[in-house]
Amino acid sequence: MQNMVILGATGSIGASTLGVISQNPDAYRAYALVAHSNVDKMLSLCHQHKPQFVHMVDEAAAKALNEALSPELGIEVTTGEQALLELVTAGDVDTVMAAIVGAAGLVPTLAAVKAGKRILLANKESLVMSGQLFMDAAKASGAQILPVDSEHNAIFQCLPESIQQNLGYCDLSADGISYILLTGSGGPFLNTPIEQLKLMTPAQACKHPNWSMGPKISVDSASMMNKGLEFIEARWLFNTKQEQLKVVIHPQSVIHSMVQYRDGSVLAQLGNPDMRTPIAHCMSYPERIQSGVEPLDFFKVGQLSFCEPDYRRYPCLELAIEACHQGQEATTVLNAANEIAVAAFLAGGIGFTDIAKVNAHGLSALQTQTLTSIEDILALDTEARAKAREFIRQLT
Repeated sequence: MQNMVILGATGSIGASTLGVISQNPDAYRAYALVAHSNVDKMLSLCHQHKPQFVHMVDEAAAKALNEALSPELGIEVTTGEQALLELVTAGDVDTVMAAIVGAAGLVPTLAAVKAGKRILLANKESLVMSGQLFMDAAKASGAQILPVDSEHNAIFQCLPESIQQNLGYCDLSADGISYILLTGSGGPFLNTPIEQLKLMTPAQACKHPNWSMGPKISVDSASMMNKGLEFIEARWLFNTKQEQLKVVIHPQSVIHSMVQYRDGSVLAQLGNPDMRTPIAHCMSYPERIQSGVEPLDFFKVGQLSFCEPDYRRYPCLELAIEACHQGQEATTVLNAANEIAVAAFLAGGIGFTDIAKVNAHGLSALQTQTLTSIEDILALDTEARAKAREFIRQLT
């Protein structure tokens, strides 16, 4: 029985994780559920999954949840950063699902890494912001990192075991690998005339053609910043050189990513677009368990198509790739600026194409510095957010 802490339990990844646990109740237990402030959703999850602990980041939400829970359930409600860090590093915890969206997930995820936990990594910002520090911490503690993002999980499944067991420090060339091919659907605006993109609304941006996701990730998918962040994440997970990583537009989201080998072989992982598949793979690796996902029906798939990304349509993707090659400071700044820009867009404060403008401004204002600690990263993150807010005020 694996005791699991789920960071981001009320989000889409959290729901999918709990779905897989429900499919395999004799092997996995929702030991602790963590969320920000959604009391109603968390209350429902408590009755359904009966965790031992629940942590709410928002103090008022924690109080409201504690008052709403029946004492007979025996669930302890906590709040505050220290309580969260104690929870993810507790001796009873085997596995941490890191699914808090954005920079907020970095500190608890890194704490779990340093404690040597098995990390199911769905919080891509952890690597975007602190790639080398994160992978070094995992190596030092012996923590096992398993990538949950459908693309990274697909790549992981297509790689030899020698690389799977040495993430962050592997040598792709030594194992005969030429390229990692990172696929992306192109989002809801793949065929929208470029001149109309500035008119797109948050509701339109959040209407992904294949995946059901939260608003922030949905907007990132529409701009393909999500793919840019995944590009950066892949660079750290698989220790790629600049020429070893490519992005391929694949609108059907059936092939989740591919690995091209020196002998001409290309290995691809396919499946229905349902996050329970990569989650189940990570939970049970190296075994396989039931995920609750219907297998792919090739007679219903139809055609599979591919094209190169157009950076005029997806400037955020180009910015992310450039930042990846610049280094850790650039990716930290880009992530911070993007979070502020997306929040402003969702609130109706800026247009869709202004997101790229905010991100580009953040990178242009970047001053070279060396990040040697998590404190350095968080300080730069705070500074970049402030500059992004100021630029947005100028835009509006």
